[in-house]
Amino acid sequence: MSPAGFGYPDAAARPLVFVPVGDAKMVKNRVHVDVAPPPRGDVAAEVRPTRVAGAVPVDVGQGDVKRVVLADPEGNEFCVLTPR
Repeated sequence: MSPAGFGYPDAAARPLVFVPVGDAKMVKNRVHVDVAPPPRGDVAAEVRPTRVAGAVPVDVGQGDVKRVVLADPEGNEFCVLTPR
């Protein structure tokens, strides 16, 4: 089922649906999400809506890498990769 009002870019796209839960985060993430911009995409354009939605930059010991590491409001880390 698609989220109401959302049009997927093509038939091959597969949605990820995130549902908040009331429990506090207790352990390391069991799944790590990497967001990949389109081949000639803009990392800042991918990061901007996540920041507006409440994501914050985090340091997980990544050092000097070509990706942006963020955490959602519940502390779950995810990366926005550079275009490939």
